[in-house]
Amino acid sequence: MPEEVLFETERSLTRAEIASYLRTVADNLESGDHISLSAGDQSVTMEPPERPTFEVKAEREGPTDAPGELSVEFELEWDENAGDDGGDLRIE
Repeated sequence: MPEEVLFETERSLTRAEIASYLRTVADNLESGDHISLSAGDQSVTMEPPERPTFEVKAEREGPTDAPGELSVEFELEWDENAGDDGGDLRIE
């Protein structure tokens, strides 16, 4: 199935700024509210279901014998056939 990007933005922010964005998403998820994203002329509003799939990924990109770029990705996914197939997750 082809992927359609509905919204994308990338910029350098302080850890406190990133935490504020993540806190807003967390608060909206907890309260059952929609999540609205906007930057420039882009915007999208999404309504995650009660039990979306939550993916956490840590990656290192670059050559195996030299320093690379590290990333942590958090992703919520859902569709009509979503199920609970993961184990326990801890984030510290």
